[in-house]
Amino acid sequence: MLALSLRAVVLVAALWIVFEGLRHARLDRITLPPDAWHLSRDFFVGLGGATLYAVYDYSGYNTVCAVGEEVVRPAVTIPRAIIVAIVIVAVLYVSMNFTIIGIMPWQQAMQSTYVVSDFIAGLHGRAAASVMTILILITSLASVFANMLGISRVPYAAASQGRFFRVFARLHPTGQFPSFSVLYMGIASGLCCLIELDALINTVMVLYLMLAAVPMVTAATALRRRRPDVARPFRMWLYPLPSFVAMAGWLFVISTSGWRFIVVSLAIIAAGTAAYLWRARVAREWPFEQLKEPT
Repeated sequence: MLALSLRAVVLVAALWIVFEGLRHARLDRITLPPDAWHLSRDFFVGLGGATLYAVYDYSGYNTVCAVGEEVVRPAVTIPRAIIVAIVIVAVLYVSMNFTIIGIMPWQQAMQSTYVVSDFIAGLHGRAAASVMTILILITSLASVFANMLGISRVPYAAASQGRFFRVFARLHPTGQFPSFSVLYMGIASGLCCLIELDALINTVMVLYLMLAAVPMVTAATALRRRRPDVARPFRMWLYPLPSFVAMAGWLFVISTSGWRFIVVSLAIIAAGTAAYLWRARVAREWPFEQLKEPT
């Protein structure tokens, strides 16, 4: 019920923006900077940065993958959910951007810290802008809710298989959800709010690309080559071309994100690897199986 209520608020906010744009937008205001297509280093760095934010905006599509074990008919439901989510977000994303800059020229939008609220304020005053601000805050809560739902399943799955700290496998006694994992993710998310938003988004996305996106490309290829006996209900059209394109795209986005975010992400990965190896050594698991006592 909570998820449906949050989804309704998100749609209300998005459709309100699109509706106002259709009523008031002017095509002559939708312009680009005069040197927008000048191919230079700044162009490619800007393209990489814009792509990183676009990936962030679309990243909710894969939440269904994190809860795949709980999905009914996953071979049908997961790809359908991913495709529908991407199409809906793409339509809303493009529509909202064009309607906003059709009313607020991009020069003005660049100087605004609260673009959507200023957009509504220019049309209906500060009271309406305050309502939109509340809707945006609820939308942010919906994003946190969805991420906590999905991401909390990752350490839980590892812990329940004996590959991570046991406390993360703890289930709520009545709700049967990974209570400690959800609590941990909630506290971690709250602490991350203390970080400047732009730096947080860049770090999170670079970390995600290094930990998940890039390894997924190699994992799909390795699974196909080494385990041809495993059932593969999903097919990749034009294989392996999409893998090459995806890998090139992810590496491009990472390389243009800035060395600061790359170094921070590598440091976090190193800390996580060290924690895993410490636990694996204590439990005498891979890569320390040879330390087990002979039976």
